Amino acid sequence: MGERHRVPYADPGEPDARSPGRFLWWLVLAQKRHTAAGSLWGSLWMCGLILPPYLVSRALDAIDARDTAAFAWWIAALLAAGVASAVLAWLRHRTMTLARGDAMYRTVQVVVRHTARLGAEFPRKLSAGDLASVQATDILRVARVMTLTGPGVGAVAAYALTAVVLFGISWLLAIVVLLGVPVIALSLGPLLAGLREREVGYRERQGALTARAADIVAGLRVLRGIGGGAEFSSRYRAESRELVADGYRVGAITSWVYAAAAWLPALFLAAVTWIAARMAASGEVTAGEVVAVYGYVAILVVPVAFLVEGADDLARGLVSAARVVEVLTVPVPEPGTTPVPEGAVVVDRSGITALPGELTAVVAADPAAPERLAGYRPGATWGGVPVADVADLRSRVLLADDSAHLFPGPLRAVLGGGDPSEAIRAAAAEDIVDGLPHGLDTVVQGQGSDLSGGQRQRVRLARALHADPEVLILVEPASAVDAHTEAAIGAGIAACRKGRTTVLFTASPLLLRHADRVRFGDREGRHEELMALPAYREAVDR
Repeated sequence: MGERHRVPYADPGEPDARSPGRFLWWLVLAQKRHTAAGSLWGSLWMCGLILPPYLVSRALDAIDARDTAAFAWWIAALLAAGVASAVLAWLRHRTMTLARGDAMYRTVQVVVRHTARLGAEFPRKLSAGDLASVQATDILRVARVMTLTGPGVGAVAAYALTAVVLFGISWLLAIVVLLGVPVIALSLGPLLAGLREREVGYRERQGALTARAADIVAGLRVLRGIGGGAEFSSRYRAESRELVADGYRVGAITSWVYAAAAWLPALFLAAVTWIAARMAASGEVTAGEVVAVYGYVAILVVPVAFLVEGADDLARGLVSAARVVEVLTVPVPEPGTTPVPEGAVVVDRSGITALPGELTAVVAADPAAPERLAGYRPGATWGGVPVADVADLRSRVLLADDSAHLFPGPLRAVLGGGDPSEAIRAAAAEDIVDGLPHGLDTVVQGQGSDLSGGQRQRVRLARALHADPEVLILVEPASAVDAHTEAAIGAGIAACRKGRTTVLFTASPLLLRHADRVRFGDREGRHEELMALPAYREAVDR
């Protein structure tokens, strides 16, 4: 394929996400060449379908006139028309395949780009199940709408040309056709409106169920550990049965749409043929013209079917485009622009203070405090500036917890590339590397599904330490390991982050003993000093 057909694009463009209809129109305008070519080939192919009935009628008239030479010419023209129709059909199908592919991959690109821009905000605004549902179903339905730009335009052109040709035979037949096709289209309107309404509810429930399935899979080990697996599975099965019932209702309306699309054109064809036969019996038209009329109207079933299918695709596409727009309109946080000098103090509204170069531990803190210190929520300042407004914030502050995603790939790449040896030692993860067949070059699965819970936690910690941010916020980084490993991790964090600002949220005494300061409520001090407080001793007692 030529350069213009290569996808994905380096720049897919900025989508018009003001409404589902505007988004679909943006996809049409984004590929003007495919749209124009699809309309041209679709129109030529559809209009070319009308040519064979005309040629057959002329051949029949040549038989009536016993003109062998003319009959041979008309048959040759009929064969040529068949070859031309096949070539045009190939060009139309190829072009529309490119148009649908372009729309699909362009939509994928803008959705992925937007989720990348959201970054850590993504899981706070959307679920992984919602995105999976959009990628698995909605994008394909959005792409199918592009068919309207090819065969859809061609169907309208064929309808108009048929009416013009019929005017040359009989004004009555032409008027019947001109009025009949819109009546067929309008009769499907209520069904399509009902389908769209049902489809909206069905897609919303399908997305919610997909999100639930993703959540169950992600937390399966935890659910089984607390005995909640059966409860969640039962709830999922119940919701799945309800979704199946919704699917049947959507399918019922869809079947009526396609049934009407089949019998309405057939009924219309019968009516027009009956009128033409009556006119032939009265001598108003010739036998050849009756055959031509029958052929014109019979062929007209093809564009009518395309219009009905296109209307169905449009109804479904608008529903799916609405879900795509829902993703694209999630606001992207504006990056901060206020410079803050290195060594400034980070202060949370709860009183937590992260002094430069120190390892500060926090016990029994507000659960939202880590996100405030990282700038995901308001309520913390850095050098007197709201953390979210600090320039280059994401490269300077890192919040690491057990919800952080692990991408598939070689372990070295998962850890961030380069030489992560120091971070691996600090995270007490050397045994993980030694146990893998190819060490750091071993490919691990997404979310570390081929690792144990403790191994995944240490890989996440090693990645955070290897990133070496100016401010590192750790949330219970050793909750899934044994006491011996936990003690090694505490020493490793203190050594690896020496002279770097680190905030550690934990209640583990094996980690707290390595902190420069420990904050507990409104009290601060060394771990050994705070152990004199009964409340603190109870909080960290195992």
